Amino acid sequence: HPLLKIANDALVDLPTPSSISAWWNFGSLLGLCLITQILTGLFLAMHYTSDIATAFTSVAHICRDVNFGWLIRNMHANGASFFFICIYLHIGRGLYY
Repeated sequence: HPLLKIANDALVDLPTPSSISAWWNFGSLLGLCLITQILTGLFLAMHYTSDIATAFTSVAHICRDVNFGWLIRNMHANGASFFFICIYLHIGRGLYY
């Protein structure tokens, strides 16, 4: 199948240097973290109310009443910190190597 061949050529049979190390994973981790941030942010935005009188209660509603809302909110909050950790390491690797 042509789509499987494209995926195989891009992911499995991609030529890489033998001196590659674990420091080169941070670009992929940044992409994964960005996608996670977008998805969790969209989910949180569906349940959030930005009115000044009801903003806090909407956050409490997300944490208490929405199924796994507390988990999505914590993933979004910690994902932002993880994104910055990965981007600093990615930039540092680019400057060092």
